[in-house]
Amino acid sequence: MKFKTMAIVTGVALLALGIGYFFFGAIIVGRWQVEPTAGVLLLARRIGCSYLGLALVFFLARKAPPSIARTALSAGAVAITLLLAGTGVYALAMGHAGKGILISAAVELLLGLGFICVLLTEKATA
Repeated sequence: MKFKTMAIVTGVALLALGIGYFFFGAIIVGRWQVEPTAGVLLLARRIGCSYLGLALVFFLARKAPPSIARTALSAGAVAITLLLAGTGVYALAMGHAGKGILISAAVELLLGLGFICVLLTEKATA
């Protein structure tokens, strides 16, 4: 897997999520069977802002040559995506979210695995 491909895919996914959380947070958390209270929607808008910023970071970094910074972005993406997937599955297991969260967890898992492939490929060619 190439970093450029993962950066573009991640950037597009984060752009969509950022817009979704910022403008349509109630729909997203509703899919997870979480009540869209004022506090939940506040957090959703703030998460949306973070996702939009990260989308920009990955879009701008897509052409970066192999470097310590690019490796840090990939490793950070692995940590973020796998932790998100794990917390989603945990929330379902604890009854804090509905089965809709598994779609999010599956996408997060796939992104994490993609960045693991990038790290392994970079390490093998370095």
